[in-house]
Amino acid sequence: MSGNQATIGGEAAATTPNPAPAAAGGTTFAVILSLSFCHMLNDMMQSLVPALYPILKASHGLDFGQIGLITLAFQVTASMFQPVVGMVTDKRPQPFSLAAGMGSTLVGLLLMSRADTYPMILCAAALIGLGSAVFHPEASRVARMAAGGRYGLAQSLFQVGGNFGTASGPLLAAFIVVPAGQRSIVYFSAVALLGMSVLFQVGRWYSARLAEGTVAKAKARAVAGAHALPRSAVTRGIVVLVVLLFSKNVYSASLGSYYTFYLMQTFDLPVQTAQLLLFLYLGSVVLGTLAGGMVGDRVGRIPVMWFSILGALPFTLALPHLGLWATVACSVLIGFIMASAFSAILVYAQELLPGRVGLVAGLFFGVSFGLGGLGAAALGQLADWTSITTVYRIAAFLPVLGLATAFLPRIARAA
Repeated sequence: MSGNQATIGGEAAATTPNPAPAAAGGTTFAVILSLSFCHMLNDMMQSLVPALYPILKASHGLDFGQIGLITLAFQVTASMFQPVVGMVTDKRPQPFSLAAGMGSTLVGLLLMSRADTYPMILCAAALIGLGSAVFHPEASRVARMAAGGRYGLAQSLFQVGGNFGTASGPLLAAFIVVPAGQRSIVYFSAVALLGMSVLFQVGRWYSARLAEGTVAKAKARAVAGAHALPRSAVTRGIVVLVVLLFSKNVYSASLGSYYTFYLMQTFDLPVQTAQLLLFLYLGSVVLGTLAGGMVGDRVGRIPVMWFSILGALPFTLALPHLGLWATVACSVLIGFIMASAFSAILVYAQELLPGRVGLVAGLFFGVSFGLGGLGAAALGQLADWTSITTVYRIAAFLPVLGLATAFLPRIARAA
């Protein structure tokens, strides 16, 4: 599609213009890919926590409700602190906070490897969540700064690293953690140290941009070219985006936290096989995230959101009624379709609140983690009261909330 206008819901809605060659040439891929790599390491280490659930359940005698509270501990910690970190760094950027956040994850992993009581497990999970709270807002800001106008692509590349890390967690758990046990988590401290080293170099690049005044100039340009939407329209847009995240992340939590248990109980699979099938689902999330960012730069954010939320509905409704391989195929399609929305949601929110990149990143990554944690805890309780199959039958209707996309305001952007 050429030009700056796209027709959405019968109205002419402006989208981010296609980047000119000069803008594309200004994209600093080395920085974006470094951030994506560290996002992969960060989320891989995070994903080891849910990958440990079968081991922790068996060795500590936990029920599904307690499993859900572990997810709640590390995701709500991230949810609570990310907007705060974003607001602080909008006013005073902290380039080396990236490496510091990875350090918190390192401490959490070391504690998790030695945790022999339930409170220690919760504390370790909270420290891992704190690491993400510090990492995500500043990393998202740097990715946008290095985008050269290709904001959807930059955010999707950044996010796809995290998704790949999340997908690799169950695979590593299947071949390392499950055979070797909980204490093998300590081996991944080397991964955290590697991430700290790379992020220190990214911090140096960021510091140089701060010294040149690049960040201040970019913020001034964003505010100067801002939309003229009234505060009520901006508020409505943010509320709708949160509803979309609720739909997406609570359903994703049902797969991320309980899919292995569903496969083991329904199809009598061993733990390692179930972990490998979870890896396939999470791998589809990687591909969906990348596709959503690239398509969003070309056709606009709102069409991607429509497709991502409502497009998954037929498959979520079918999943609890299928055989093994049809279930696997359906979960892969759900992962791909739902994942395409996040970059579009984040970039659209940054356009609603220009100049507040850290706050938006912190809020939406934080809301994403928080909703996932609350969803995991609630669905765990529901599974204890009923069954895992009932969870998937009820959660299947969550994509219907995607109809709220119709209430998003259109954003007029200058070319």
